Amino acid sequence: MLHIYEREKCWGAIAQFGGQTPLNLALGLQKNGVNIIGTSPQSIEVAEDRKLFAAMLRKLGIPQPPNGLATNEAEAIEAAQKLGYPVLVRPSFVLGGRAMQIVYADAELRHYMKFAVEAGPDRPVLVDKFLEDATEVDVDCISDVGHFQNPDEGTSVLGGLLEHIEFAGVHSGDAAMVLPPHTLSQKVIGTIREYTHAMARELKVVGLMNVQYAVKGQDVYCLEVNPRASRTVPVVSKAIGVPLAKLAAKVMAGRTLRELGFTEEIRTDYWAVKESVFPFNKFHGQDILLSPEMRSTGEVMGLDADLGIAYAKSQMAANSPLPRSGKVFLSVSDHHKSEVPALARQFVDLGFEIVATGGTAAVLEAAGLPVRRVFKLTEGRPNAIDLLKNREIQLVINTPSGATPRADEIRIRTTAVYTGTPIMTTISGARAAALGIAALKKSGYEVRAVQEYH
Repeated sequence: MLHIYEREKCWGAIAQFGGQTPLNLALGLQKNGVNIIGTSPQSIEVAEDRKLFAAMLRKLGIPQPPNGLATNEAEAIEAAQKLGYPVLVRPSFVLGGRAMQIVYADAELRHYMKFAVEAGPDRPVLVDKFLEDATEVDVDCISDVGHFQNPDEGTSVLGGLLEHIEFAGVHSGDAAMVLPPHTLSQKVIGTIREYTHAMARELKVVGLMNVQYAVKGQDVYCLEVNPRASRTVPVVSKAIGVPLAKLAAKVMAGRTLRELGFTEEIRTDYWAVKESVFPFNKFHGQDILLSPEMRSTGEVMGLDADLGIAYAKSQMAANSPLPRSGKVFLSVSDHHKSEVPALARQFVDLGFEIVATGGTAAVLEAAGLPVRRVFKLTEGRPNAIDLLKNREIQLVINTPSGATPRADEIRIRTTAVYTGTPIMTTISGARAAALGIAALKKSGYEVRAVQEYH
């Protein structure tokens, strides 16, 4: 980088548009005489260094999930037992969610520390309390606060709040997301705005900042702050009709948001749903469960005044269009059994036939719902795989049972991918699918150019 900078006789370098790597280089480049424009490398370090970050959140009164650090197996076990399982473990510097894992027991954690990471005094492993069934929210913000001696004179504008459809713990590059948020209360959204503005002022942000939150009930926890453009900036820019990266570059070069005429958050009267595209049909035998490690290779977006239609459009664009009739195969973990009758009833009301294996079928029958029982893979035939291969199932809803998925679950999920059958691996994703199918059946959909929305 230094060779190019010196050869080109640059005035400055922007570290915000290249993901994690340039942030890791920023301090070193600055020490070698590079003028880093935008948010200062010192502020970047506050956001990146766990101890400095925790101190900043304490100062601002912003909660984060309980967490600890470990440099060896014994420390990791001690931290996890203190926090209580499940915990999210990851190396302190991580790209694309690699080597991140949700761990449910001591034995799993020992295996992780032995085989997944090289831990040591210089490379600690982060152990965070994992908030189960929390809703994750991504926020992209643009700010010129760092241009002013008095931070209160600066302007920070939220580009957009994206609510994840998948549960917390799925990598933000893989999660389907909705803008604006569709299940959060106004109180929670207000808290998120307040926390984001406070951190932009404290870090003296110049340019873009991305914050990830977890919401559990009415409580908002800050998971991480990235003082850079995130992967959601292109989606947000398309959804609100404002080129955030272009404006951020101008801000870094010295302009203010007032001069650029962007001082108010844009509240859309339509929905934008971002969906990820996965390459699973190219990798036979690969389980499709989403995790903290990113798997997607692209993304698409659906826009509409109706949330269900926006979601349905996103599924069509991702080559997984929602069916309007047929059979739904349901198999959920014990953890989700209480939620399955209401979900199944939605599909029955839409005219679908429900197919399920023993455990899930018993729960549905007890709730008075009609179910066609099929064998588990180990019990005999016909089973779910036979029905998938015969194209008798139009939608699969399969939530994983525990930390290590059973072999038959993996076979069902991979067969769904081979046969091109839409599959949902979270209850929230299945609810969104039901909403989408209901909207499609009621009114169909129309196509408009993105420019017509802005």
